[in-house]
Amino acid sequence: MKHIRIAALLAGSTLCSIPALAAAAPVEKIPGGVVVTPEAGPSDRVEVTLHGDGIFHVVAHPRGLEAPAPNESLMAPHPPAAAQFAVKQSGGHLTVTAAKAVADIDLANGQVRFLDRQGKELLAESAPAAFTQTQADGKPYVTVSQQFNRGTGEGLYGLGQHQNAQMDYNGEDVELAQHNMDIGIPFVVSTRGYGLLWDNESITRFGNPAPYTLVGADGGMKVTSGGKDGFTAEYFLDGKLAVARQEATIDYQYLSDQAKWPAEAKARTEAASEGQNTAGNAVQTQSVVWNGDLHPDKTGVHKFELYGSSYYKVYADGKLVLDRWRQNWNPWYANFELPMTAGKPVHIRIEWDPNAGYMALLHNDPLPQADRHSVWFTSNVARGKDYWFIPGKDMDGVIAGYRELTGKSEMMPKWVYGFWQSRQRYDTSKELLDVLGEYRKLQYPIDNIVLDWRYWTDPTWGSHKFDASRFPNPQAMVDQVHDEHAQIMISVWPKFYPTTDNYKELDAAGAVYHGNLEQGNTDWVGPGYHSTFYDPYSAEGRKIFWRQVQDRIGVLGFDAWWADASEPDMHSNLSIEKRIDTMGPTAIGPAAEFFNSYPLMNARSFYDGWRSFKPDVRPFLLTRSGFGGLQRYSAAVWSGDVATRWYDLHAQISAGVNTAMSGLPNWTHDIGGFSVEPRYAAENPKPEDLAEWRELNLRWFQFGAFSPLFRSHGEYPWREIFEIAPEGSPMRASMVWYDKLRYRLMPYIYTLGADTYLNDGSIMRGLVMDFPEDGRARTANDEYLFGKAFLVAPVTTYKAREREVYFPGKGVTWYDFESGKTYAGGQSAAVPAAAERMPLFVRAGSIVPMGPVMQYTDEKPDAPVMLAIYTGADGVFSLYNDDGRSEQYKTGAWERMPIRYDDASGTVTLGAREGKGYAGMPESRTVRIKWISAGESVAEQTAADAEVIWNGKALQVKRPRR
Repeated sequence: MKHIRIAALLAGSTLCSIPALAAAAPVEKIPGGVVVTPEAGPSDRVEVTLHGDGIFHVVAHPRGLEAPAPNESLMAPHPPAAAQFAVKQSGGHLTVTAAKAVADIDLANGQVRFLDRQGKELLAESAPAAFTQTQADGKPYVTVSQQFNRGTGEGLYGLGQHQNAQMDYNGEDVELAQHNMDIGIPFVVSTRGYGLLWDNESITRFGNPAPYTLVGADGGMKVTSGGKDGFTAEYFLDGKLAVARQEATIDYQYLSDQAKWPAEAKARTEAASEGQNTAGNAVQTQSVVWNGDLHPDKTGVHKFELYGSSYYKVYADGKLVLDRWRQNWNPWYANFELPMTAGKPVHIRIEWDPNAGYMALLHNDPLPQADRHSVWFTSNVARGKDYWFIPGKDMDGVIAGYRELTGKSEMMPKWVYGFWQSRQRYDTSKELLDVLGEYRKLQYPIDNIVLDWRYWTDPTWGSHKFDASRFPNPQAMVDQVHDEHAQIMISVWPKFYPTTDNYKELDAAGAVYHGNLEQGNTDWVGPGYHSTFYDPYSAEGRKIFWRQVQDRIGVLGFDAWWADASEPDMHSNLSIEKRIDTMGPTAIGPAAEFFNSYPLMNARSFYDGWRSFKPDVRPFLLTRSGFGGLQRYSAAVWSGDVATRWYDLHAQISAGVNTAMSGLPNWTHDIGGFSVEPRYAAENPKPEDLAEWRELNLRWFQFGAFSPLFRSHGEYPWREIFEIAPEGSPMRASMVWYDKLRYRLMPYIYTLGADTYLNDGSIMRGLVMDFPEDGRARTANDEYLFGKAFLVAPVTTYKAREREVYFPGKGVTWYDFESGKTYAGGQSAAVPAAAERMPLFVRAGSIVPMGPVMQYTDEKPDAPVMLAIYTGADGVFSLYNDDGRSEQYKTGAWERMPIRYDDASGTVTLGAREGKGYAGMPESRTVRIKWISAGESVAEQTAADAEVIWNGKALQVKRPRR
């Protein structure tokens, strides 16, 4: 399009309030916005368009560099159309003003900033973008880096799911690269009242744009030991020194690095156990100790990453800074920081029990404080600069805008919010049915039983055919589950052995990757088999993939799908370069460009397929990885193969909250942790280890009951309530109590679930969402809100029988859920934390609807509802009901009971029914009301203070005198 001056551009346009403009940089008119050609700077074209009434999209092309033309966004493929806006030029700037925000473009260099309608700056590019020429699959691309809000003090949240117990990411470095347990979503939400969606699918860094480098590598931090460069490394076998040598770096990060291991220090091994991509398990005790002096050349806080597995400890000048365990087939990064002074060495000691594991020590220099505290995105492979600015009056408003842009969060079937039981794995249909039968016999509520992987014969992964010797009649198994009023979910990987007919069909359509096959990698099953994954970026590949699933599994009546290894994890512990080689090229471009979006496209296969297969049944997918926009595919994520350690339980809190603040409301975790620390997995564990194992699982179960999805899963020892908790034990009683409490709270929980669609709400909420000006709420990483009523404070320390809880919000009163004791907001208190109870509190003014204990979520659709009214403040709630399974909610087939509480008069108002109603809806409901004052509780089922029949018409109930 020919460049024209802006005054001419606006003639005859649909823009409003356009004054005459002075001469400026060339500007083009495009639908919904403008394009500026800056006079200088790194971009020769900056496109700014409006979407809705305040979302802005910025796309900038690198000046003088080669890159493909911009493509359709995978995260936001259908952005809203522009509402009314006005354009004005003044002082070398062009402003685009919409109802909710203003975009200000510097015509000289193309830098953009965003303001609210009162003129307050929310987000601003702090410097010109940095572009560097690069390649992907031999084609020219650029790397791109853009800093915003340099020197900011705002709170920053989201970025997906990460495992370093970080809540506020201001000042942190986060790599967005999909991996088992780590979900990268390039979206942040700010306490300033905006969100930023960085529209790039490649590996991306938030924070310091420089990649971390190995300590001791060329250009990295200098390390010496004994007057020589490098670390002193000592390798021990059975406690005896086998090798001592000087090593420039600690670098056993990937499979290919195992060749560096000294031959004299190799332990005798046995065959690797199921599920492990390692050379084997050591039968000799093996340990390594590294010592070295780090020599900083900059003063400040230095950031380190220890990439590791198995047991390791890190000491800095004798102080323990890391003490972790992680399974060997799934190493990842643990962060630590050291304040260091230029020229003053710090001694590092690392102790490691490798057991054929992985390890590397990496580092990044301090940034200047203003750079450290900024919003900074850097992507490895890009076509240019591409991001979306999303304003909101609060953080909920920003998340609503994010979903307006990337897609509504589909409503889950009601049963999804009940209790799930799973294990790795049920080997036979009899095992699975026996477990469900035992739950029903014991009357422990349950809604979903899960069939994990390997229901096929070993050589036929990807065939979707059941092993007839272990699953002789899959249809009968599914039918029996349904007869017992439960659902059954099944694991379906995107993985195929090339010997299967399904692989051959996909390959003929050009919809499988060949890199893993060409590398010759074999998996961990039996003798090891060659395998690969299908290409979900291929529209034809998605159709074929789903049809194969439908024809061999879907027709049997399975209710939900479990998409494991959806990162994709084709072969564990490969280098990034080799991972990229296994992942493409995709049907739409190089794997390096689309590194992070595989789980999004894989979820689309299931969603589109199910909608065509059963168009009026809500789809449900549980996927191990996710990406921006995943919520529109009726998908939940879980936190991957987390380890069974107290630290890992602690890390789940911030992982779940930040996932929710990334726009994905439905999240879960393996209660107890998936991968079991060896001392717990022993056939006859030591009594002290067994006691700790049980308490860890009990504390995790309590947290699970107040997670969006309540799901028990893991490797041996098994996690069924009746397996892990002895009959008659306080542990068993506690687990059953929380299981039943979950179902008592189902009216509250299902309303939260409905609100994720109808009101763009969040179930698991960071304290900062409701208390953004509360400094301690911004950083709290060990407590959270469950809806707006509950404050949840999990216990993540062994043998702790009290814990400190911060109660947010000055002037707010919090009730202990069990004792009724009250606490004032804006302060901390040490609260009781008996092993059998997790500290749980309810905000004054909350209206918490509760029901009776049920064995499954839709057992008693006309059950009375108890309204627990927590006095001390006014309150509102809107109780939701529908049929729990169909798609009719999208056309208004639901009911709401609006509820309002006036504290001054003690009056509860039940409003007139909202919604069109639904098939099977009771014409009236019994409503019981309990007014809660200090010292009172509904932790156990209790008598109501009043009872009325609500028939859909408004009525009032006054608090009776006691």
